Amino acid sequence: MKINKQEFDIRGMSYTIRSAMIQDAKNLSEIRLLIDGETENLDREKGEAFISTSGFEQLIESDTENNRNLFLVAVVHDKIVGFSRCEGHVLSRFSHKVEFGVCVLKDFWGYGIGTYLLKKSISWADSNGIKKITLQVLETNDKAIELYKKHGFEIEGLLKNDKVLSDGKYYNTIIMGRFHK
Repeated sequence: MKINKQEFDIRGMSYTIRSAMIQDAKNLSEIRLLIDGETENLDREKGEAFISTSGFEQLIESDTENNRNLFLVAVVHDKIVGFSRCEGHVLSRFSHKVEFGVCVLKDFWGYGIGTYLLKKSISWADSNGIKKITLQVLETNDKAIELYKKHGFEIEGLLKNDKVLSDGKYYNTIIMGRFHK
């Protein structure tokens, strides 16, 4: 599904949040690889589960046509610096919910980009009959957990020893959900 683009200016940083377009595919493939190498808060290490330009083209096309999916990008000076996705389910028993994921280049942290990607996704979900948004977050990502709580998400569960990070230690994944009433 598509949304109307919106302009933001936070602490001198101007950016646009809009729906992903086919012509974004190459940039998305490159940026995802960069983001994966910048933080251990995501599921992937750099290069894992690589999505090519054509893979992103297919994903964008599918998400644009599917009214239960939303693919957003954050753009600064014509360059994508972050993105988020809400992915719905094909099974009827799960048709009321979507799963949310977000990532932003580290150089652009602190400008509200992740927050506005989340807010736009929540607004889209609430206005399109989606009753629940779910997500998973690494237990050590306190900033993200607080952001999600601030926007109505609750902790629903814990996947114990779910991830092994570069320090060789196991970490839990927190499962969160937000119900639209």
